[in-house]
Amino acid sequence: MTAKAHDSAVKHVSGAALYVDDAIDSGCKHIALGGSTIAHGTVLSIDLSDVKSADGVIDVITVDDIPGHVDIGPVYKGDPLLTSDQISFYGQSIFAVLAESQVQARRAVKLAKIEYQQQAPILELSEAIEKEFYVRPPHRMQRGSVLQEMAASAHKLSGSVSVGGQEHFYLEGQVAAASVDEDGGVHVLSSNQNPTEAQKLVAEVLGLAMKDVLLETRRLGGGFGGKETHANACCCFAALFALRNDFKTVCRLSRRDDMIMTGKRHEFINDYEVAFDNKGSIHAVHYRLAGNCGHSPDLSDAIVDRAMFHSDNAYYYPNVLIDGLRCKTHTVSNTAFRGFGGPQGMLAAETVIDEIAFALDKDPLDIRQQNFYSENGADLTPYFQEVTHFTVPGMVKELEESSDYRSRRHAIREFNKSSAIVKKGIALTPVKFGISFTATHLNQAGALLHLYTDGTVHLNHGGTEMGQGLFIKVAQVVSNELGVPVSDIKISATRTDKVPNTSATAASSGSDLNGMAALIAARKIKQRLLDHIVETTGCEAAAVTFSENGVEVANDVAMTWAELANSAWIARVSLSATGFYKTPEIYYDRDKAKGRPFLYYANGAAVSEVIIDTLTGESKILRTDIIHDVGNSINSAIDIGQIEGGFIQGVGWLTTEELKWNADGRMLSDGPATYKIPAIGDTPHEFNVKLLTDCPNPAPTVMRSKAVGEPPLMLALSVWCAIRDAVAAAGEYRKFPPLNAPATAEEILRCVRVVSG
Repeated sequence: MTAKAHDSAVKHVSGAALYVDDAIDSGCKHIALGGSTIAHGTVLSIDLSDVKSADGVIDVITVDDIPGHVDIGPVYKGDPLLTSDQISFYGQSIFAVLAESQVQARRAVKLAKIEYQQQAPILELSEAIEKEFYVRPPHRMQRGSVLQEMAASAHKLSGSVSVGGQEHFYLEGQVAAASVDEDGGVHVLSSNQNPTEAQKLVAEVLGLAMKDVLLETRRLGGGFGGKETHANACCCFAALFALRNDFKTVCRLSRRDDMIMTGKRHEFINDYEVAFDNKGSIHAVHYRLAGNCGHSPDLSDAIVDRAMFHSDNAYYYPNVLIDGLRCKTHTVSNTAFRGFGGPQGMLAAETVIDEIAFALDKDPLDIRQQNFYSENGADLTPYFQEVTHFTVPGMVKELEESSDYRSRRHAIREFNKSSAIVKKGIALTPVKFGISFTATHLNQAGALLHLYTDGTVHLNHGGTEMGQGLFIKVAQVVSNELGVPVSDIKISATRTDKVPNTSATAASSGSDLNGMAALIAARKIKQRLLDHIVETTGCEAAAVTFSENGVEVANDVAMTWAELANSAWIARVSLSATGFYKTPEIYYDRDKAKGRPFLYYANGAAVSEVIIDTLTGESKILRTDIIHDVGNSINSAIDIGQIEGGFIQGVGWLTTEELKWNADGRMLSDGPATYKIPAIGDTPHEFNVKLLTDCPNPAPTVMRSKAVGEPPLMLALSVWCAIRDAVAAAGEYRKFPPLNAPATAEEILRCVRVVSG
């Protein structure tokens, strides 16, 4: 397949791309949410009289005004749209206001008078672990004899690493607009990764049937998982006010409210114990991975599961025990974020590898290579899935040579000997990331395809476009199958009345699922056209070739696409088809902690060199080299863009993005002044990205491609490990640096003091 620009690239940079805000007219009314000013306690009284009489206010609702379901928890209960009694986190919605303007609505909510009976909140993950305060029961994976191997091993070590959360910081905040149709149903425009779930929840909140709710998503200004479940509240508020007042309404959170009221990447505390031999081969591992889920389950069961699934990363553990804790705190409920727990699990694995290398005074790359999965018996994951067609060792070897890793590592050691203040570090880390929803039933997708009589095509599917290039990729799949030029394919907005009952665009499966569904639809139409040609020309099917010029029969152009489509229409051949796809061969028995939750693994490797200032804690990335396995790339330009963007987002998570709350649970890092996402100056001075070539996906995916959405984020672990290498140099490599994430300037300085003391 060829590299093509994103279908909306020009519209993105010119400002012509339409988002939810662009569909709002002057008659639209605006919503603001009134949130709690405590983290935990009980509401004693609510006085909204000043709110109702404020300028421009049209309507005010509390929980008693919700006609249907109150709880909008996506999997488990625990997420009330509004509360009137129990407060579970600072900023929890208590009431909502509809006003003539956004400014009037936001001013009005500040006039509420609410009295509380405060209770002591649990805000720290460490306290939740100690008190066994959970949103869901713990889960365990186990294989082999961990205790026996620990007792018999030549070397053992243990430790703990703290992994911070991360704000999604999408460019377009949470927003939804709603209007009422002539039949009393609602039409919701939403910046949403999961339109079907939002449709269902809006229907339940309003007391309507799903047929009376239409969800539409044309594009998102970024999602990263933050709009998989946490976009639903805006949809419900917009629809509820629209139905009550018969106005067009919009619920648009300010950046500050968005950061306070919606979930983040889960913070983790990862404890580990590992047994290994003199060569650095791991004999046994015991992990305890504790995730801060916030006040409710949301998607945390699956997220902590995926952290457990990825705590091996690319390494074989002969004996392994993994405990996953779903801890509850009185903070906003944490949610999906690119990687969905996988990055937190991988960070534990890379910490263990680095500490083994330090204990044995070996190059960490040697320990990594010593422990890679292989196809010689060392191929079984902690959850009993076989690792096959494993491309990591070859990529790591290629990257080791192409980046000149060994000589650069030696040169860095020499540099550090003569540099008293600034220190350099380098690390080469792999990625093995499982592709599929671990909830098996979500691995399904649908598509709708129309061929018009002028030879052009209309394409619709259940995936949402959030800037990742899903629409152009699926269009290329259809173009490749039919032969129709991509320019003749119209990609339309995701709508629940065109393709129903879809899964979220998540788990890196957007192209895999929707691309295959569209391919199946295209093949149906192509077969009908082929049958029509054979019937009308008398030729053999093997003599027919579809191309951008139309149809060739025995190397002669028989018809253009317009002529073929029109001929088929006259012959009453159906030119519309649906496609449905479900991922084969996947399952997970959670009771036994065994199964094949992933169809395949996406792999990659990165080597990063950094420099730190031991007086200020400042760090910079000098160079990063990446090789990533995307199978047969559907669109190499899109894939490389995803790799670069994912890596930089991972760098932000691991170096600059730090979430902070004060002692009463109020968020302090609630805007760009106090929360620092990476900018152009944070990118590597030298940045080399390469796709693995001649390596089609052995799994039966669309075009034999591999997913590329989430896996590249974890390539940034090379930066974090390189920073640890540089910190170790500050102590002349005498002590293993207990580096936590993110490795901010303050964290680097703390570690420098530890290793220098």
